[in-house]
Amino acid sequence: MKKSLTLSLFLLISFLAVQAQIKSPDEFLGYELGNHFTPHHRVVDYFRQAAAASSSNIKLVEYGKTNEGRPLLAAFISTAENIARLDQIKANNTKLASGTTNSVDLALQPAIVWLSYNVHGNEANSTETSMKMLYTLASGKNAEANQWLQNTVVVIDPCLNPDGRDRYVNYFNSVVGKTPNPDPMSREHIEPWPGGRANHYYFDLNRDWAWQTQIESQQRLALYNEWMPQIHVDFHEQGYNEPYYFAPAAEPVHQDITPWQRNFQVVVGKNNAKYFDAQGWGYFTKERFDLLYPSYGDTYPLYNGSIGMTYEQGGIRAGLIVINNEGDTLTLKDRIAHHFTTGMSTVEVSSLNHDKLLAEYVKYFRQELATAPGIYKTFVIKPTNLSRQKKLAELLTKNKIEFSYGADKSGKGYDYDTQKEESFTVNRNDLIVNVQQTRAVLANVLLEPKTLVTDSNTYDITAWALPYVYGLKAYASKESFKGRFSSLAEDQSSAMDMDKPLAWLFSWGAAEDVQVLIALQKENVRVRQADQPFTVSGKDYPAGTLIVLRVENEKSNQAIKDKVVAIATRFKKPVQAIASGLVDKGKDFGSNVYPILNEPKIAVVSGSEVSSLAFGEVWFYLEHDLNLSPGIINAKDINSLDIGKINTLILPDGSYGSFIGDGLVAWLKKGGRLILMEDAIESVLDKKGFDIKKKEVVVNKNAKPTPSKLLFKDKDKDDYDYAIPGAIYRINLDASHPFSYGLGKWYYSLKTDRKIYVPFVEGWNVGQVNDKSLMAGVVGKKVREELKTGLLIGVQDLGKGQVVYLANDPLFRNFWESGKTLFGNILFCNY
Repeated sequence: MKKSLTLSLFLLISFLAVQAQIKSPDEFLGYELGNHFTPHHRVVDYFRQAAAASSSNIKLVEYGKTNEGRPLLAAFISTAENIARLDQIKANNTKLASGTTNSVDLALQPAIVWLSYNVHGNEANSTETSMKMLYTLASGKNAEANQWLQNTVVVIDPCLNPDGRDRYVNYFNSVVGKTPNPDPMSREHIEPWPGGRANHYYFDLNRDWAWQTQIESQQRLALYNEWMPQIHVDFHEQGYNEPYYFAPAAEPVHQDITPWQRNFQVVVGKNNAKYFDAQGWGYFTKERFDLLYPSYGDTYPLYNGSIGMTYEQGGIRAGLIVINNEGDTLTLKDRIAHHFTTGMSTVEVSSLNHDKLLAEYVKYFRQELATAPGIYKTFVIKPTNLSRQKKLAELLTKNKIEFSYGADKSGKGYDYDTQKEESFTVNRNDLIVNVQQTRAVLANVLLEPKTLVTDSNTYDITAWALPYVYGLKAYASKESFKGRFSSLAEDQSSAMDMDKPLAWLFSWGAAEDVQVLIALQKENVRVRQADQPFTVSGKDYPAGTLIVLRVENEKSNQAIKDKVVAIATRFKKPVQAIASGLVDKGKDFGSNVYPILNEPKIAVVSGSEVSSLAFGEVWFYLEHDLNLSPGIINAKDINSLDIGKINTLILPDGSYGSFIGDGLVAWLKKGGRLILMEDAIESVLDKKGFDIKKKEVVVNKNAKPTPSKLLFKDKDKDDYDYAIPGAIYRINLDASHPFSYGLGKWYYSLKTDRKIYVPFVEGWNVGQVNDKSLMAGVVGKKVREELKTGLLIGVQDLGKGQVVYLANDPLFRNFWESGKTLFGNILFCNY
């Protein structure tokens, strides 16, 4: 964007007119940045005073609130001219991202540079840096910044995770002495459980960009997707013994990331390096932090046309000062200086390359409309579970991915279940995603059956294909076509007009169905569940169907019909009334295959023995998906359970060995239900009463050892033979067991470790794998051998109680929707 000298002088005078009114962070806070950690409310106060003092150069937006009520902010900073026409800039940017217009004059359109700080709460330097960035850009005292802002609008989000940050800052400020202690063993450098990294519900918000399960992500992405910046930087911290990291990123890099996006990361990296070299600061690039998993703060922007980048300063838990392994002193002021330098460098390089940035941005979206990425042009997702298909549609909508329903068409495509080319017919309620659209790359990345991974040294999971995540039948077609309808054709008919039916029937297999059951039980309604499928009045009902018998409930509930109608209406769930228990197929309603469901009294174990992320997944699922308020107890109390108060105990991934004792076993024998998740299983191995056994690797004693082929230069690389960073396995289910309700013959699970168990001789082998179970993702040769056969989901009777063993996490990051169906069965069904 070319500006005249007169205009430049005018802008400078405008800046100088307000600089006396804008206080620096040091002036406002009463201390020099880096001398203290600033509580979030004071950061908010600073941003608000700056915006009020310089309303012509800053527009401050409060885009939401956290779980704990803290405000979420975004400050838009530019020249007075650009801020005055900010709405038009936004509208023009939307046109550029549509891929269909030539009406925007790129010479007059600034590039949008979005800087996100402190997504991990205990990486606390970056929020301090955000205040320095705001002041430097808006005060008018930096002549270079004044010039850069002519070509850019800079968006600063000072803290993506205020709840987690304040958890860390409040702890640190409460224990630091008059003089900070640089010894890493000092308590100020050792956070108590759960730490400040995650949000209120202990979720890692940097893994939630695409899934948007958390309130912070949902509100932020709504704003982000309105603006769709050309540049996005996510500021982080890593261990304090590490030097600084900036782009270009490491392999694997997803094949849909364009050469331009890769190349511009190099341009930015070189500019950052110039400033770091001048100061003699250490840094590295290309070694870690890949660009594959789609839900990061760098990859999600990349899959949406931006140049997405992560910057990592050494400093987690470094406090105000720490001595690292090399004996050097690292201060908070040092960390602020490094993040400030890369932030300003990024604004500079974006301004200097303004013309090319916008031209390539336009090209990106035109390319998406012209030629769909990947080998598949259309994805067809069947409504094999209507509730989960609706949830998938909600996720696509959040991410602005277009879809339609139904087509008079048949064809061939990749069958996600058989992994072969199969024939299919498109029916009315089939969800169709044609990837020839403005969100083509993101749609392809989320839906492609297998993601090409060029290097096993990835930082996260390597498989997430949504049909597997949602447990839905799907096909990927190389033919391009669209549906005829914009919405589902739903059958909302409910047979509620029968005055005195024998029973009311509800479906089962989704979170809403569990909510219906909970609501009925809270109203003291006795609910039965079909252990087997049946047909009545010509209609088929699967195993798992909920049954409310009228006469049985009228004894204690005279208004039973009103309650059933009210609950069905509240949850928008169809309900069928039937007149007779004499079925067409299956067992009549007097049979014992329709047992009454017990009401679970649930507690979850928390504390330093537990993975905070794993605990958070269970806590969030129970509170948000089911509207329950579970009991939360400490690990030391699990031998003191009262069966009258708690009948279901969940042990998330963790280490509980010293707390597994006679008290827990006695509670189980009285009828308790114990759910052991992931490494919690390891805590009961070889313990009296627990029959689970780990499957050991068979070693051929006669085999000759082979010489190592490991080169010294590869000493820091993972051994690919033993790699399993996150792959999808098809678990073969006992289709007659209650765990299979709503799932069928198999369940797609994410496997992130090598642990597998021996099938029970006595017990229920509910979920097992075989040599054809691997569906997608990176799994090393040795691990494939180990996971060829074995048990991943099992149930053991112990007295009147049960122990449930879940080797994999069914609630992974709360976006694994089919896992929620499995977990609901485990909590609420009889078995």
